[in-house]
Amino acid sequence: MSYASDGYGRRRPSISGRLVIAAIIALISVVSYLGTCSRNELTDEVQHVAMSVDQEIGMGLQAAPEMEQQYGGLSDNREGQALVEKVGERLLEHSVASHGKYPFAFHLLADEKTINAFALPGGQVFITAGLFDKLETEGQLAGVLGHEIGHVIERHGAQQLAKTHLTQGLTGAAVIATYDPNDPRSRRTAAVAAAVGELVNMRFGRKDELQADQWGVKLTGGAGYDPRAMIGVMKILETASQGREPPEFFSTHPNPEHRISRIEAVIEHAYPDGVPEGLKP
Repeated sequence: MSYASDGYGRRRPSISGRLVIAAIIALISVVSYLGTCSRNELTDEVQHVAMSVDQEIGMGLQAAPEMEQQYGGLSDNREGQALVEKVGERLLEHSVASHGKYPFAFHLLADEKTINAFALPGGQVFITAGLFDKLETEGQLAGVLGHEIGHVIERHGAQQLAKTHLTQGLTGAAVIATYDPNDPRSRRTAAVAAAVGELVNMRFGRKDELQADQWGVKLTGGAGYDPRAMIGVMKILETASQGREPPEFFSTHPNPEHRISRIEAVIEHAYPDGVPEGLKP
């Protein structure tokens, strides 16, 4: 490998040397990512994941107490907690989710100011009192929980971790290939490379949310709830977004304006002859 002097007697890799190093890092990152293939036992999809199902479960159980603490702990609203558990279990009972290893658990968090819902890898599902209290029907709660169950079924957390490792490796390779400490212009190029990495992850995140919405529609309908209740959830969130601070929900979920049309399309595809009558709102 060739080296160039930096003017102070120190040797640093030449441009060709940096390109070789960058190529090696990029190759290792891609090979490592492609080597994380696993078949999802619930969807039968071949996915790139960074951990086993047992590791997902362990990670979720380990992280759950910390997440609870961040949102003021578990709610003391026993009726609310019982409803969250009842609806969650009903969704599981009528879906493929009950056939897997995930020990699903549904939690109502005490935080009344934060509007959010999320799932940890392995089946720990949370909804804040701030969002729970705004929901108007049991079907809307089913839509929220069904969406989060979808993230677990699709193993989005494990997939995202694998993609993050890939992106970090490729971004690091791009920075090494383009950055020259003696050329200020290269700093901007390095920053662009990092930004591209963030955009890649953002795109994957939006795809994951659409998949979770599809599961939300499937699970709510399968459990006897009207899947159109999910549209009501989006309208509630849209109204909540009119305040000074948008709901925390938007930090991990796409804007409801765009999701309403997508959810409507998913419902139309799932029920080409129209949503059956008699489903619980």
